[in-house]
Amino acid sequence: MNVILLERVAKLGHMGDTVRVKDGYARNFLLPRGKALRASSANMDRFQNQKAELEAHNLTRRQDAERVGERLDGKSFTVIRQAGDTGMLYGSVSTRDLAEAVTAAGFKVGREQFVLSTPVKSLGLHTVPVQLHPEVEVKVTINVARSAEEAERQARGESVLERDEFDLDELGLEVGAALAEAGGGDDR
Repeated sequence: MNVILLERVAKLGHMGDTVRVKDGYARNFLLPRGKALRASSANMDRFQNQKAELEAHNLTRRQDAERVGERLDGKSFTVIRQAGDTGMLYGSVSTRDLAEAVTAAGFKVGREQFVLSTPVKSLGLHTVPVQLHPEVEVKVTINVARSAEEAERQARGESVLERDEFDLDELGLEVGAALAEAGGGDDR
């Protein structure tokens, strides 16, 4: 299906471009969200009549996104999750979780604005891009931890997954003693 873009759409085109997209993408995403019109001569005339208004609206939205982006860029947010001893989460941190954490800090960001290329499934500090406007992208840091104290340690750069150092000689002696107590001797 050919459509006329009413705003810039990433990896597709700029405002006013006529592009060919799959029918489902047009019907289910672009048309219902007001990002495009079906390509026809009537709609092209309609776009030309509204072009100045659309550009002004886009400029206003971009300026608002830039103001929010200046305050949001580089900020760190904490998400508390349960995890195993190896640091792998029981589940993952979703875009909904990210949106709730950022919104709780006083920013207005929707979950569709977070760009996760891979799911967050481990403890630690994760840099996540936030697409505030098609032309404005900022990065935030998500601190995934098991507790608030652990999050503070991670923020200082400490590892929360430190394992106890074992002396192999002592470990061997302990295993040998445990076997002797369990009757590991040979009584034939």
